[in-house]
Amino acid sequence: QLQLVESGGGLVQPGGSLRLSCAASGVTLNYPAMGWFRQAPGKEREGVSCISRTVGSTNYATSVRGRFTISRDYAKNTVYLQMNNLKPEDTAVYYCAAVSSRSCGSSWSKGSAYWGQGTQVTVSS
Repeated sequence: QLQLVESGGGLVQPGGSLRLSCAASGVTLNYPAMGWFRQAPGKEREGVSCISRTVGSTNYATSVRGRFTISRDYAKNTVYLQMNNLKPEDTAVYYCAAVSSRSCGSSWSKGSAYWGQGTQVTVSS
């Protein structure tokens, strides 16, 4: 059974950095990519970033491009989201997900997914 465990969230000041981690265990054959989503209070969940396990491609939401970097460690079966220059509008619960998109194309966040439990990120002074 697939399990995803996120860590690394917390409280940070504007302009600060955090690195989220997502440790995956179990079978992931049905999910050829890994993604990060976030959901702020009163808002819909949005796709933040995606990284393909098969073709190595990545994708970022416009709001985070240039500030966030997604990466993976095959040996540890872990996906990371390095978040720099954080802004108050980045405050949300961040979810790791195994996603069905093979290449992290433009519709990667709309396919089926298997979710982690989420980790809170709060950006505030």
